[in-house]
Amino acid sequence: MRFNRILLSSALVVVALVLQVSVLARLHLPGAVPDLLLLTVLGLALVYGHVGGALVGFGAGLLADLAPPADHAAGRYALVLCVIGYLAGLVKPENGRLKSAAGPLAVVAAAAIGTTLLYAGVGALVGDTAARHVGLGSLLFTAALYDLLLAPFVVPGVMALARRAENDPLAETGAAAQGTDISAGWLASGTGLRIGGQRGLRVKAARARTARAGRIKGVKRL
Repeated sequence: MRFNRILLSSALVVVALVLQVSVLARLHLPGAVPDLLLLTVLGLALVYGHVGGALVGFGAGLLADLAPPADHAAGRYALVLCVIGYLAGLVKPENGRLKSAAGPLAVVAAAAIGTTLLYAGVGALVGDTAARHVGLGSLLFTAALYDLLLAPFVVPGVMALARRAENDPLAETGAAAQGTDISAGWLASGTGLRIGGQRGLRVKAARARTARAGRIKGVKRL
């Protein structure tokens, strides 16, 4: 990986891990904990591809394995996120654009479920049966639900930062590309929210049409 990828990925992973441990883990929500670290890995994998996604996933998982209050064997979450990052990177489109948020949201849901299953499976191999006692079904449901609710506010921003650090032309395109680029249009297409920049462009276009109509009417009067 290039230096700018390593630097950005390390910063985002550290911030995500700190927020997850210090904020999300203390919410005491029923079932699973929203996995901000997983969403960060997914956002980077959708830009860097399967190789970069696997490397980022392994590094993020290993950091989570070593960071307190981790109570499992080191390398367990690193293996899980490495596999998930690799698989998510395979979904990256060749032209770098996705026409809707349905695909990435499906990736988030599949990754949340896959991460829970892989983590529980690896734990079963080493004698950890905690997931069985808590209830695997409820863990799968709440993990997918929480991650889907959090994804529109995390993944697009991570993708935009990754592309800007890569000097990707998609990060510098105008309003037309913003309508099809998932990193800019996720909130608009996936949640129904409107992006301020797009609203401003529509207002400017309306003013330009009004001014042009006024000039045409003035010519006709003459």
